[in-house]
Amino acid sequence: MKKKVFISVCIGIILIGVIGSVWAITRPHGDYVQIVQDGMVLYRFDLSTAEDQTIDIEYSGRINTVQIESGKIRMLSADCRDHTCVKMGWLNSAAAPIVCLPNHLVIEFADSDSDLDAVV
Repeated sequence: MKKKVFISVCIGIILIGVIGSVWAITRPHGDYVQIVQDGMVLYRFDLSTAEDQTIDIEYSGRINTVQIESGKIRMLSADCRDHTCVKMGWLNSAAAPIVCLPNHLVIEFADSDSDLDAVV
């Protein structure tokens, strides 16, 4: 009987650890997002204070339209064949950025508003 209780407690602790780890990895680490093209940060926003707007971003004659509305951000439209970036919907997880491969564009959560990557 004691062995079954011990095994049940161990399984419970492991499950709590796994669920907590997944939650910590996938949750956004703040309200800051950045729009990156070819490794360069084009825009950086604090979604909690950003006003509703649309932004057109050009790449080789093709246009992507990014929408910020009610503290959320998404790819509204894109001049690419598959429109995978548009189908991704609103950015809601730090683990899955919105990516438009043909137009080299990424919308992702950023750690903070600071330009510093590290402090020594």
